[in-house]
Amino acid sequence: MAAGGNQPPGGEIKNPLSIDSTNAADGSKVFSAMNCDGCHGGGALGWVGPSLVDGRWRYGGTDGALFQSIFYGRPRGMPAYGGIMSPGAIWKVVAYIRAQPVPADVPTERWPSGERRP
Repeated sequence: MAAGGNQPPGGEIKNPLSIDSTNAADGSKVFSAMNCDGCHGGGALGWVGPSLVDGRWRYGGTDGALFQSIFYGRPRGMPAYGGIMSPGAIWKVVAYIRAQPVPADVPTERWPSGERRP
């Protein structure tokens, strides 16, 4: 999928930023400012959009795949932010997502049939 007339690059894309508290905090601010939490929920746990911390990925869970999903968008709901956000801001959002702990229970998990949870 092309955004702004550019095709996605081939090969593996590596995050140039470290996943540290500074980059994660900056990414958290961008995540909120761009209203990512409006779809993906606080802490990226999932809401209208999918959870970004449950380990299940439709388009791949590597840093490069996350970058491409944000930059180029995805069908059925994920807009392309490549023309709005700088690559550095996108990498900070990736750092924020990576810094999130995986909770014991996530809103998007499925319970075995017949089992009820409180």
